[in-house]
Amino acid sequence: MPEMISAAELKALIDQTYKVEEEYVALRKSYAHLQSTVEQVIEFLPNAIWIVEEDGSIFLQNSQAKGLEALFEILRLDDEDYEVTFNERSYLIKSARHNEKRLLSATDITEQKRKENLATMGQMAAHLSHEIRNPIGSIALLASTLIKRVKEENKPIVSEIQKSLYRIERIIKATLMFSKGVSAQKNVLNWGQIRESLVSAIGYYSYAKPIEFAFPEEDFELIGDLDLLSMLFSNFVFNAIDAIELDEEEEGKIEITHTQEGNRHTFRIYDTGIPIENEKWLFEAFKSTKERGNGLGLVLAKNIAESHGGDIKVCEGARKGFEITLSS
Repeated sequence: MPEMISAAELKALIDQTYKVEEEYVALRKSYAHLQSTVEQVIEFLPNAIWIVEEDGSIFLQNSQAKGLEALFEILRLDDEDYEVTFNERSYLIKSARHNEKRLLSATDITEQKRKENLATMGQMAAHLSHEIRNPIGSIALLASTLIKRVKEENKPIVSEIQKSLYRIERIIKATLMFSKGVSAQKNVLNWGQIRESLVSAIGYYSYAKPIEFAFPEEDFELIGDLDLLSMLFSNFVFNAIDAIELDEEEEGKIEITHTQEGNRHTFRIYDTGIPIENEKWLFEAFKSTKERGNGLGLVLAKNIAESHGGDIKVCEGARKGFEITLSS
């Protein structure tokens, strides 16, 4: 007959079974807690994270990775560090093996590469601007001398040369300012000073259509940098002139309105030219939808507004225009 288990031995066996079960439950809780911690950690990371099995299936991923499913499909799992372009954005891909799994991360470096490219382009443009500035200065001096000596019927030709030189000088000034950065030297000034500078600048700008200019006639005080604010407004007016030149209408109008609340000035610049083609390019350096333009005018205008405690945005509503805020 098989040996009978005593009651004491049976109780000990049952107690041991309960203990093993308790340890197993505790172990499962510990594992679940560890897994939850790992998931929270990778979810907290700003880049996309995948943990991949040997067969290429995804063991674990964070929400950033879930939004880039199509990117995961083109990743090279065996390469360690490389860059890839996907949906017009750049990603740095890092890969490492741990035990039987592979860890992958994708970091969006689009903005970093954009800044690096802008810095490189800015340095090149600044170098070219320095090289061009001296001969342009000589040509401008010769043109100003020539216009005093030529026959009256030839003066419009020299005048057009001077206008072209003015445009080149503006491009050079904008390029050098972009490479060095905007630094405002603020003083008390009047709108009349900016308006006078703006009217003078328009006189140097070439355009073929009749254009009506409506600027605020009342005078009011601001605190700012006269040269920078004059550049800000002239950039918008010149863009408006170019837009009107491309429009099918035979004439156009550019209007600047002004309101003030305390020390905050709000200007709105409207024009009847062609609509804005691509708003996302408006304040992107070296991006321009115009045939004549270097893509720096609105970028510098925004920087100037920000240096005066303000901002620039596209006007809402039916009329095409921009809203400029300045604080004095």
